[in-house]
Amino acid sequence: MHSAVLLFASALSVATFALDNGVMRTPPMGWLAWERFRCDIDCEHDPKNCISENLFIDMADRLSEDGWRELGYVYVNIDDCWSSMERDKEGRLQPDPKRFPGGIHKLSRYLHDRGLKLGIYGDMGTHTCGGYPGTTLDKIKIDAQTFADWEVDMFKFDGCYSNATEQEQGYPLMSKALNATGRPIGYSCSWPAYQGGLPPKVNYTQLGEICNLWRNYGDIQDSWDSVLNIIDWFFENQDVLIPAAGPGRWNDPDMLVIGDFGLSMDQSRSQMALWAIMAAPLFMSNDLRTISSGARSILQNKMIISINQDPMGIQGRLIVKEKSGIQVFVRPLSNNASGLVFFSRRTDMPYRYKTSLSKLNYTTGSYRIFDVFTDKTMTLKDSTDFVVSVNPTGVVMWHVSAPAKQNLRHFYNGGRLQGSAYDNDENTIPRVFL
Repeated sequence: MHSAVLLFASALSVATFALDNGVMRTPPMGWLAWERFRCDIDCEHDPKNCISENLFIDMADRLSEDGWRELGYVYVNIDDCWSSMERDKEGRLQPDPKRFPGGIHKLSRYLHDRGLKLGIYGDMGTHTCGGYPGTTLDKIKIDAQTFADWEVDMFKFDGCYSNATEQEQGYPLMSKALNATGRPIGYSCSWPAYQGGLPPKVNYTQLGEICNLWRNYGDIQDSWDSVLNIIDWFFENQDVLIPAAGPGRWNDPDMLVIGDFGLSMDQSRSQMALWAIMAAPLFMSNDLRTISSGARSILQNKMIISINQDPMGIQGRLIVKEKSGIQVFVRPLSNNASGLVFFSRRTDMPYRYKTSLSKLNYTTGSYRIFDVFTDKTMTLKDSTDFVVSVNPTGVVMWHVSAPAKQNLRHFYNGGRLQGSAYDNDENTIPRVFL
C-alpha cells in the first residue's frame, strides 16, 4: 500500500499546490458559532446565547477544561453579526461595543493564554450575509491588517452581496493581503459555494494555491436531511473533489451538528465517521456547556480523530453502493492502514451486510481490525467472509491495519473502483458500483 500511496500523493502534488502559509497541514478542528447560535444579538433577554464575548469565553473555557483542546479542537470561531454597523473613523471594522466591550484583541489574548486560537468572519460583498459591513475590494488590505493586529488565527471570507467578477478578484487579493501581514492566518474561502462547487466555474488548482479550506456547498442545517444531502453531493462529485484536497488545502462540507437537536446518536456517529473519511475540517457548532455525554463521546473519539487527522491528507472515497441501501467508504491512511466505513441509508431496521476484505479489493493477508465505536479488535483474513450489522442511518467504522501492501490503484485508477470484487458474491442483493 505504501508505494501506491506515494504514487497517488505525488500525482496530487503535481496537480495542486497548497497555500504557503504553513498552517492547517491537517484539517483544522474547533468550535464555530453559526449553526447553533446564528445571529442572536439579543443579549438583554438571552445573555447566555447571544453573539457576545461572553459566549466565546464560555466556549474557550470548555475547550480548555473539558478535554477538547488536547484532542485538537483549538479554534474558537466567531461567525457573522459580531461587528458594529459602522467602521471607525480610520475606516476599520470594529466589534459591537456592547456585545464585545473588551474588543477582539482582548478575546484573542484570552484564547491564546489557554492554548487556543481565534477565528473571525468577513464577507467580500457590500454587506455580510447578516447585513453587517462587508469587505469590498478597496477594504481588503485594511481589514487583513486589522485582523492581524487583533492576533486572529483564522479568517472565513463569505460571498454574500458580491458578484462573480468581484469574487474572482477578491478571494486571491485577500489571500495576498493576509500573507502580507506576516501573521500566519488560516484562510477559509466560500468562493466555490457561490459558483456551484464544480468546474469549469470552480478552479480547484487555484483554490489550493490561495486558500487553506473552502466551502464547496450550501450551509448545513440541524437535520438529518441536510447532512445526507451534503454527503450525497460530496461523494457524487468525489472524482473532482478528492484531487483538490491535501495537507494545507481542504474541502469543507461545513460544521458538525452533533450535540444539537436534529440528529439521533446513530446519525451523529454517521456524520462524525464520514467527515473523518472526507478529511473534513471538524468544527463543532453546539453548546459545549450543556452537551450530552453521548454526543461528547462521539466528538472526542480518539481513533476517529486520528483518522481525520492522518498526515497524508488523502480524502476518502465511496467504493460500493448497494441496492439494499448499504454504502462502503474507504480512506487510505499512513503506515499501510485505512479507514473503512459501512453506512446504511435504510430507515427501517438494522441490516446484516455480508462481505469480505478481498471483495473490497484488499490484497491477500491478515488484517487487524479496530471498531472505532465499540473498541473491539479482531484479526481478519482478506478471504474470510464477515457480517456487519448496520443500524438504520448508522455506521460501522473500522480502522484497518494492513500488514500486506494494499493496491490503491484498485481504489483510484481512473477515479473508479476497478474490476468486479464480487465474483463469488453470496449476498442476494446485486451491487451497483460508482
